[in-house]
Amino acid sequence: MSANGLSGHHRTALLVGLLLGALALRPQIVGVGPLIPRIQDDLDTSHAVVGLLGTIPVVCMGIFAPPAAYMASVLGTRRTIGLAILVVGVFGVLRTLVDEAWLVVVLTWPVGIGMGVAGALAPVAVKERLGTRPAAGTGAYTTGIQTGAFVSAAIAVPLADALGGWRWSLGLMSTVSIVLGVIWFRLVDDVPRPAVRVRPPRLPWSSPIAWLLVAAFGCMAMSYYGLNAWLADSFVERGWSESSAGWLLALSQLSAIPASFGIPWLSDRVGRRQPFLVGMSSTFLLAVLLIVVVPSGAWAWALFIGLAQGGMFGLAITLPLDVEERVERVGALLAMQLGLGYTIGATSPFVLGAIRDATGSFSGSLWAIVGLLVLLVTCVSLLPRARRREAVAIGG
Repeated sequence: MSANGLSGHHRTALLVGLLLGALALRPQIVGVGPLIPRIQDDLDTSHAVVGLLGTIPVVCMGIFAPPAAYMASVLGTRRTIGLAILVVGVFGVLRTLVDEAWLVVVLTWPVGIGMGVAGALAPVAVKERLGTRPAAGTGAYTTGIQTGAFVSAAIAVPLADALGGWRWSLGLMSTVSIVLGVIWFRLVDDVPRPAVRVRPPRLPWSSPIAWLLVAAFGCMAMSYYGLNAWLADSFVERGWSESSAGWLLALSQLSAIPASFGIPWLSDRVGRRQPFLVGMSSTFLLAVLLIVVVPSGAWAWALFIGLAQGGMFGLAITLPLDVEERVERVGALLAMQLGLGYTIGATSPFVLGAIRDATGSFSGSLWAIVGLLVLLVTCVSLLPRARRREAVAIGG
């Protein structure tokens, strides 16, 4: 029996459930990117409109982070996560069955809501059941997220070629999400539910350091989701095949897997977070800059983009723990960082698609990402100074 009252069987079931459930939470975003040229041609719509397929889920990840806690207080965390994964799959299938662009966009909303609710509650499930030893649960969840992103980017175009179009490719991924939702229920159905009453976090609206964290996470999210939406398409525009461009995006997702848990772990061992924050954000900036000015080295630059993305995401999630010690205050700061940060990041696919429509190429869109990463480096560089100026008061 663990310190949290879970048997070895229940603990293993929860870890496997977190890993498998997380596999369903990125394909509906990352898997869309390599298929955008086909989706756009089939629906006969603009880059800005098709960019909404990447924008809407990220909007939902921001908007539905706070309400997810209330849903869990009524239905239970486990049940809410399972239902959310099923919603992702069911509406993902439905969206492949309609012919009008506006209907595809409308059906993307419930897909995004399911992703937002499940994504917000997975760390809660870890905290509830593995609170004294959460690293394994967080690692399982993060690995599932990054693995799902990698696999969907890699197989999206080959599936479309083999099965007869983008609808079949996304439809199969959505069907897998339904299966994963069912498996989630089967695996964790008998994991004991803790007696936890979820209360609304008091967000630190007056805290300058909280807003700095929001700005940093927002810049990171805009860059990440912008690249997921348009990196592959930008290289198709350069003359690459859709398959090669999809594998380029997949490489960036693959290299993010070890970095997402390896970099935070290394920063803990060293005992200093700041050098890693500056190093990862600077690597991210340099890699995107090189992919713009030296596209012939794209495979190498994509590898470093993934390492930087994975490392930055893992570090960003730990920052509220560095600022505050009390659990409720950490939760409030994390809710503000993720809620507003994801909402900011959600604008990226649409805005960058609109820039592409206005300029006629993706060069302007990629340079905009370079600008965002300059802001990211600036924000993380200011964090120690802001921390010294402010003893953060959250929730008071």
